[in-house]
Amino acid sequence: MANPEDWDRLWTPHRMAYIKGEGKPDDASEGAHCPFCRTPESAAAEAAEAQRGETGDGLVIATGELVYAVLNKFPYNSGHLLICPYRHVAEYPELTVTETAEFSAFTKTAMRVLREVSGAQGFNIGMNQGSIAGAGISAHLHQHVVPRWGGDMNFMPVVGGTKVLPALLEQSRDLLAAAWPVA
Repeated sequence: MANPEDWDRLWTPHRMAYIKGEGKPDDASEGAHCPFCRTPESAAAEAAEAQRGETGDGLVIATGELVYAVLNKFPYNSGHLLICPYRHVAEYPELTVTETAEFSAFTKTAMRVLREVSGAQGFNIGMNQGSIAGAGISAHLHQHVVPRWGGDMNFMPVVGGTKVLPALLEQSRDLLAAAWPVA
């Protein structure tokens, strides 16, 4: 039976790890120390598990040849995705023409899937290039795809300084992975 007091509070404890910078690599990190340096094989295995509805620790939604889509571990909204190249590059101009094309295609697919699964009414899409521009992990390029709905900026973030997410990360991952078209 649920504790009635649980409904008296709204809280987002997952944000504290982000605020404190726990596990955040330094700007020179690559490979095992970079949270975005996945091999195509490991990302593909994670995405296949998600499409089968198997709940694991990973948050990868889909994989391509050069990029992949993953849920943000510290989301601004439910369904907040990141599009990441496998190759460890820091800035957008460092992508090859082929990487740029797949990066763009994944962004378009992310928008379509988020609209289908969650009824997103709009999106914030962007990249923070360099720590001075707000990049939490500036050494590995990643693009944010944040779904938006009318009224999603209510009193909680304005007054309380926190967001209330209506779904667990694993639930969002399973829904999005099941809806992502298989290439």
